[in-house]
This record gives sequence, C-alpha cells and structure tokens, in this order.
Amino acid sequence: MDFKKALLLLFITLFTSIASQAQTKHKKPAARKPAAGLKASITRGQALFTQYCVACHQADGLGVPHMNPPLVKTTYVLGDKSKLIKIVLNGFDEDVEINGETYSNTMAAHDFMKDQEIADVLTFVRNSFGNKASAVTIAQVKATRATNKK
Repeated sequence: MDFKKALLLLFITLFTSIASQAQTKHKKPAARKPAAGLKASITRGQALFTQYCVACHQADGLGVPHMNPPLVKTTYVLGDKSKLIKIVLNGFDEDVEINGETYSNTMAAHDFMKDQEIADVLTFVRNSFGNKASAVTIAQVKATRATNKK
C-alpha cells in the first residue's frame, strides 16, 4: 500500500472514530425506566411503613382484629387513590367493615408527611402483602392535598 492510500485510510478511520464519539456525547440519557422508579418508591415506602404504620397494621399488613384494618387486597388499598391519600392526610375515625369484620381504632392524621413520602408509602402498600396496583404519584398527592377537605 502506498503512502497516500495509507494516509487516506488513517484519516477515514480517525474521522469515523471522532464522529462516533461526538454522537455518543450528544445522545440524550436514557429515560429512567418506570420499573426502576417503582422499585425505588417501594423501597422508600417500606422504610416509612416500618416507621409510621407497622405498629397498627402489622408487618404482614393483616392489621389487628377489631382494631386496625388489614391492608391486604381491600378496596381501600386497591381502589380510589385520592380516597386513600385523604385517609393518610386526615386520619380515619369511622368504624369500617372489611371482609365481614368491623375495625374501630382511630388512625391519626399523617399530614406532616411530605408528598413524596405519602406517595412512596402508599405505593409500597399497594404493591405489598399480595397487592398489585399502580403507583401513587407525587402529583396525585399534591392535587389531593390541595383540595383536601375532611
């Protein structure tokens, strides 16, 4: 191979390499996978559940008979997110019947929790104890808090 051809081949190789690096630098970062965000929210929510909820609802989510309701596959947990958020914000002081059993212990309001914390703990509850439901978002908590009335 003569010198000119070798120089041309070197130039093409170098140009291709530089162009490839420039494209890599300007690529937008991959969007965060929803599954990764959900997993992180559940992990944070589990810590909050342990801190604020486990004493009444128990580690297995089954609650305490006739006092604190279970969190396992109930319409309260799996149903309307806004209603669930309001329970966390306002507490709950009504007798409630779940699966034929009445629960009557008062739950204190947890309105001191940040929107992210409420979203995380409710996402944990909605995805634990055999539950499988969509995440609660910060936006949903903010909107519910903004319009919250007991």
